[in-house]
Amino acid sequence: MTSRALTVGFDLDMTLIDSRPGIKEAFLALTAETGTYIDADLAISRLGPPLEQELRHWFPEERIQEMADRYREIYPTYAIAPALAMAGAREAVAAVRSHGGRAIVVTAKHEPNAKLHLAHLGIEADAVIGWLWAEAKAEALREHDAAVYVGDHTGDVRGARTAGALSVAVATGPCDAAELRAAGADAVLTDLTEFPAWLAAYVEGAAAK
Repeated sequence: MTSRALTVGFDLDMTLIDSRPGIKEAFLALTAETGTYIDADLAISRLGPPLEQELRHWFPEERIQEMADRYREIYPTYAIAPALAMAGAREAVAAVRSHGGRAIVVTAKHEPNAKLHLAHLGIEADAVIGWLWAEAKAEALREHDAAVYVGDHTGDVRGARTAGALSVAVATGPCDAAELRAAGADAVLTDLTEFPAWLAAYVEGAAAK
């Protein structure tokens, strides 16, 4: 098989980690600080797109950058400790390494906060690239020569397809399996516990070519 098949990209929120409890606390803290109501439960039900997109539901355009900066500043205080590893996350990364591969994380999240999450949960990535959403994720996937990208959102599917990588989708985020298939995912898994078996079959198939 080619070296290209040995780099696998992963999304972060709702793919590798369940960041909803902490993100909810961060939004509640922003509400308390600004006096502007944010429906935190609604916000965490649609994770994936950049923070600024969510903030536009609650703040006028001229305050978006200010609020985004403040949210990212308070994020480590509220959001890192409550986050959990998704089922199978560590095993999925280990599976990539067991095949001699590299596991990278490509996320729309503020990169320093993404790195804090991974360090806190003991998930070691070979590279972490933040601030990229949907089709823009292809920039990092191409740069790192990723053959596969794993994510939970239709935006992740678009990013993989734009990069010419296989899209492996997990139905653990805001998009259900039918939406992910309709977006063009090459494989749809219930969650990451199914990923090691999928990867083994993929590697075997690539080696046979």
